[in-house]
Amino acid sequence: MKRKKNNPKSHDGLFKWLITSFFEDFFGHYFPNINIGKFSFIDKEFISKYEALKESLKGDLFVAVEIEIDGHFCEVIIHIENQSYRKNVAKRVFEYLCYAWLLKEKPVWSIVFYTDDAIWRKRVPENFWYGFDSQNIRQFHKFDVIKIKDEMSNDLIQKQSLLCMLLALKANDKGLDRESLIRDIYQKAAKMKQQLTNDQLLLIEQFVDFYKKIPQETFEIIKKEVDMSTLATTISEHIWNDANKKGEKKGEVKGKINLLETLFQQAVLTKEQFEQLITPLRKKYQELGLGDPAMASA
Repeated sequence: MKRKKNNPKSHDGLFKWLITSFFEDFFGHYFPNINIGKFSFIDKEFISKYEALKESLKGDLFVAVEIEIDGHFCEVIIHIENQSYRKNVAKRVFEYLCYAWLLKEKPVWSIVFYTDDAIWRKRVPENFWYGFDSQNIRQFHKFDVIKIKDEMSNDLIQKQSLLCMLLALKANDKGLDRESLIRDIYQKAAKMKQQLTNDQLLLIEQFVDFYKKIPQETFEIIKKEVDMSTLATTISEHIWNDANKKGEKKGEVKGKINLLETLFQQAVLTKEQFEQLITPLRKKYQELGLGDPAMASA
């Protein structure tokens, strides 16, 4: 029976997925002087803590991380923005800083990552006036701003990292040979296949497919040339293939459920796709006598 393909193509969701899948590379590229240690994503905890703010948070896409920097743990909130002209971004950044500080009571670093195609005639705000005192008059919360279109694709390619090569598909592509870039991405991924997780391999396929800007026929030829045509290209195929390679053990079922929940939270899966894929896994979880499937993600 032929399985129905699900190809979620969420611009914002793909960038969040990219950052979380290549988190250390992301910091190595944009903040090379910052030494990071242990880290864990706390998006679920953040959203759970502020359940009452769900409506207010709707439409915002962010990555929340607890991270060790120079031996001290702090919180990093990365805001992913696909509209340079969205109003009150600086205000929202400060609000999230407050939420993050109340969550862990640790220092907070705010980063705004703009992924839109607009050419900036002037810089967007990089701080927010939140208070004052008798000496300094105004007090500002300052945050880092990253604009992907400020980077040249050909410069990113020279760095020879998969993250930078993927970013090159969305950066300033003046003079870029997109076919060669896509071929190089797949060749590098094929060579590193044993080092990459299934999640990373799937992200590469989804990201390239969304931003390729070349004919589909040419795209398929490139994939065959570099022997990447066997890579699972959809969420459903990824989960299905993983299930066939592995046994039906508790940890493996739990891992698949967690993966789907993560992709749903990252807006890579729609609610309909999420329910379609997770229902059989929850049933399997119960069949194995593992208790409430809702606890699998705990």
